[in-house]
Amino acid sequence: MNESFPDIIKQFRKEKNLSQQQLAEMLFVERSSIANWETGRRIPDAVLLLRIAKCLNIDINILLESIDNTVEKPNIIMVDDENIILKGELTLISKLIPNASITGFTSPSEALRYAKSNRVHLAFPDIELGKISGLDLCRKLIEINPRTNVIYLTAYPDYALDAWDTGACGYAVKPISSEQLRDKLSRLKFPIRGLKIYRTGK
Repeated sequence: MNESFPDIIKQFRKEKNLSQQQLAEMLFVERSSIANWETGRRIPDAVLLLRIAKCLNIDINILLESIDNTVEKPNIIMVDDENIILKGELTLISKLIPNASITGFTSPSEALRYAKSNRVHLAFPDIELGKISGLDLCRKLIEINPRTNVIYLTAYPDYALDAWDTGACGYAVKPISSEQLRDKLSRLKFPIRGLKIYRTGK
């Protein structure tokens, strides 16, 4: 079953011929809570999940699976014009944040096209990318979505001052380590729902 939590809660409530108000009274919550669950604005805590399962006669595992389908995975992009370096960085990030969707690009223009049609929570651009610099890429990504976090990965520490003027929230000098990235991820400007950072690798 790949349905989201809002779909599941609405479907089972209607099968029981319950209004939002009636279900709210059974669960001892406000009707607005039911409305928020059914629109995906909120997810109930563990105690309420057990109550919902009991009231609607649903297997708790179905509810838990539907929540997994509802919570958006962090969407991360990495941009580096060198394939070998990009692959190494992708491996490191995927070990650090295994629950994220991570896409690598060697072309800044491809990364921008992707960002225009997909919500990017976090971008890791190199600074030297050819015709479009990582600094310009950062500005364009933030223009597309002002809540995109950007952390530069570069071999050139001389760019540090320029980097801060672009709206980025971090700057890591290559060769990067998991400890260095973990520190940068703890300083994001905009919190990312569902971001889980693991302590694996060096």
